[in-house]
Amino acid sequence: MELTRLFPSPGVVDSAELLRDLGLGARAHGDRPYLVTNFAATVDGRIAIDGRSGAIGDDGDRELFRRLRTQADALLVGTGTIAQEEYSRPIRRADLRAAREAIGLRPLPPLATVTRSGRLPLEVPLFHDPEAHVIVYTTVEIAPPAVPARVELVRLEEGERPLLTGALRDLRVARGIRSVLCEGGPALLGGLLRERLVDELFLTVAPLLAGGGDAQPMTVGAALSAPQGLALRWALERRGSLYLRYDVR
Repeated sequence: MELTRLFPSPGVVDSAELLRDLGLGARAHGDRPYLVTNFAATVDGRIAIDGRSGAIGDDGDRELFRRLRTQADALLVGTGTIAQEEYSRPIRRADLRAAREAIGLRPLPPLATVTRSGRLPLEVPLFHDPEAHVIVYTTVEIAPPAVPARVELVRLEEGERPLLTGALRDLRVARGIRSVLCEGGPALLGGLLRERLVDELFLTVAPLLAGGGDAQPMTVGAALSAPQGLALRWALERRGSLYLRYDVR
C-alpha cells in the first residue's frame, strides 16, 4: 500500500517496505524488551466507538496494524481489550508469517496479558486456537484453563517491583523476548507509562469527530508525575488519515 510521507523526507513510501524490518529487537534493554504501542484515535481523541476500535481505523490503519505485528517478538494486550475486540489468532496470512520469519522471528507471536483479578475472557477465539500461545501474568492463583490454546500462568509478587515491570522482566530474562508490541487498552498503556516502560508510540489519527458519548481516552488511571515528551520519527498520510511514529523520551 502506498502512503505519502510528510516527515522526515517528503515522498511516497510502500507500507510493506517501510515495515519490512524496524530492528526493534536490536534495541532491547538488558532487563526488559523494547516496547512499542499502537493506537488509533479520532481527531477529538476517542479510541473506541460503542466499545470497539474497528470503526475508527481505515484500511491504511489496518495495513499498518498487521505490518507492525510482523515486527515484534510478542504482543501485550489487556484482558479487557482481548474481550472487547474478540481477539483471535494474531497472524493468519501466510505472507505476514513469512515476513516475520525473514527477520528471524517465529511465524506466530505469543500474546502476553496481565490480570490482577484472575479473570480471563476464555470465550474469545484466541483461547480456542490450538496454535495460540498466551502468557498470563497475575498476582493471584488461577486454575489452568481447559482450553485448546497453550496458556502459561505466571504468578508475580508486586512487593519487589511493579507488576508490569515484573512481567516485562520475565519476558526478557526468562524467555528471551527482545521486543513487544502493546495494542492496549487504556489502563494497560497508562500503567506502562507510569512505570516508564514505553519506548515508542505508533498513532493513527483518523479524520473523524465522534463527540462525547462513551468517550474513552487513550490512557486511564493516575496521572503521570510529569508529562512525558515525544519526538516525531515519521508522519505519513493517506486519504486524510495521519500515521505518526514517536519516540518516547
